[in-house]
Amino acid sequence: MRINDLSKTNSIIGNFITELRDANIQQDSMRFRKNLERLGWVFAYEMSKKMNYEIMTVETPLGEKEMPLLSDKLVLATILRAGLPFHQGFLEVFDNAENAFISAYRKYDEEGAFDIFSDYITSPSLDEKVLIITDVMLATAASLIVAHKALKGYGKPDHIHIAAVIASVEGIDALKSYFGNKSVTLWVSAIDDELSAKGYIVPGLGDAGDLAYGEKLCKFVSLC
Repeated sequence: MRINDLSKTNSIIGNFITELRDANIQQDSMRFRKNLERLGWVFAYEMSKKMNYEIMTVETPLGEKEMPLLSDKLVLATILRAGLPFHQGFLEVFDNAENAFISAYRKYDEEGAFDIFSDYITSPSLDEKVLIITDVMLATAASLIVAHKALKGYGKPDHIHIAAVIASVEGIDALKSYFGNKSVTLWVSAIDDELSAKGYIVPGLGDAGDLAYGEKLCKFVSLC
């Protein structure tokens, strides 16, 4: 697995991440969603540099010009619900991509340990395509691994890109162990060192889903 850490080069990404982390700016949920969306644009642009192109001739009002056009067939997959604005940023750049959606949630036991469950997925065929999986926070990587296992039933992509806004060192190590030498590239814009006792990234930014869409009401204690 290859890793592209976009934070190694100073760019406007730093502004977006700073606002996402800032507890005061987080009070504006629309601003939070927009920053995730803008990060999706930047990630998609950087990712596009690693894709395949073919030369096509375009006719202008004054003549013809050969231009490189993206030839890879893309599938954008996201983990509900926090990933939706990040996913939308990708979709506005890769506007011809197909889409997949996966639900994944943590189920805690009485001692605070948790497992990841997925009970919904929709996806096109992944055969001979480039799969891009987006998830805002790569903490333990458990939800990402569950999502990938669910997607495996839809075909074998030529390459997999994974995009996470903030990743933990532990989560990256878990993905390295899971994917090994497979054709996978991880893209991140920040890496934090710690995880809390409940598996949240520290300092991270909090619960991205709640910050984007409002605090959820947990009706079943076993799911909280």
